[in-house]
Amino acid sequence: MNRIRSLFEQKEKDILSFYCTAGYPRLEDTLPVLKALQAAGANMIEIGIPFSDPLADGPVIQESSAVALANGMNLAELFRQLKDVRKEIGIPLILMGYLNPLLQYGVSRFCRDAAACGIDGLIIPDLPLEEYRREWQHNTEAYGLDMIFLVTPFTSQERLREIDDCSTGFIYMVTAAGTTGGSIGSDPETHRYFSFIRDQQLKHPVMAGFGIRDKTGFEQVCAFAQGAIVGSGLIRVLQEYPAKGEPVIREFVQSFL
Repeated sequence: MNRIRSLFEQKEKDILSFYCTAGYPRLEDTLPVLKALQAAGANMIEIGIPFSDPLADGPVIQESSAVALANGMNLAELFRQLKDVRKEIGIPLILMGYLNPLLQYGVSRFCRDAAACGIDGLIIPDLPLEEYRREWQHNTEAYGLDMIFLVTPFTSQERLREIDDCSTGFIYMVTAAGTTGGSIGSDPETHRYFSFIRDQQLKHPVMAGFGIRDKTGFEQVCAFAQGAIVGSGLIRVLQEYPAKGEPVIREFVQSFL
């Protein structure tokens, strides 16, 4: 069974996932960071493929992408690093990337190589549903990859149903309009949005992302979703990782538990 679906069957609430940028802070840190996150208690990891124009990402993740690209990270290098990842990592792994470099690599080739490494799912923020159905769906299904789509406060009920029909694995609920690295609102409008998503009785689990900085934010969104994805906060911690090592990752992850 796909590891993502298995996770949601075994742990229905408070799923803790983290985003890290491949090749950051140093080129060869990808696998060590994954191992440290798993050892510290992460339930799932989203691996960001660095890109020069990451539209959904705030300044912290943008900077990590720039560093990773300067380090020499690219798709071929990432798949080289992940070739034997399943010998050491048992939790679900998701690749998050933007459409342009994936198209340059080749849709079928990308899905094939991701699956060969043991990747469980994909997040492509700028992939339209229509293009997914036309160019991607037969490949993701053929290689057993879940496709995760994002919903935002601007997503209509009709569009939400369409996304739920196309999604596999889970739905990514963006907590607020904008880019990563902000903070979760506590205003009535945000509460209505979270409640709206929760009350739709969607077919797929919901994970919340953008602005989850600490345990308080994690608990806030977990009242409405099955779990949360922490991104920019971890990237800030990884800035200290080369000097301080695995303990800084462990301390950060366990601060959410």
